[in-house]
Amino acid sequence: MKNIDVKKLQGTPFQKTVWGALLKIPKGKTVTYKELAKSIGKPSAIRAVANAVGKNPMAPFIPCHRVVRSDGTLGGYSAKGGIKAKRALLVKEGVRVQYNK
Repeated sequence: MKNIDVKKLQGTPFQKTVWGALLKIPKGKTVTYKELAKSIGKPSAIRAVANAVGKNPMAPFIPCHRVVRSDGTLGGYSAKGGIKAKRALLVKEGVRVQYNK
């Protein structure tokens, strides 16, 4: 499912922008919500970006599991399986995982 057209998904234009940015995060890498906000040109919209990430309708195919908190901990995961699934996906991709505080 590499060729996901976020324009065809149901969501706001802002959400679709965020979901498109998620598709650019390479396998085995993570970014923070702050970095993601900066990457779409909205550096002060960190909470809005986090909310859009949480509304991702195609996790894990749109890889929202690759977004972590600024302190390096995992944060949340709204897709099936919750935080355990996020941790498992990241470990499978070779990411060293920090546990939530």
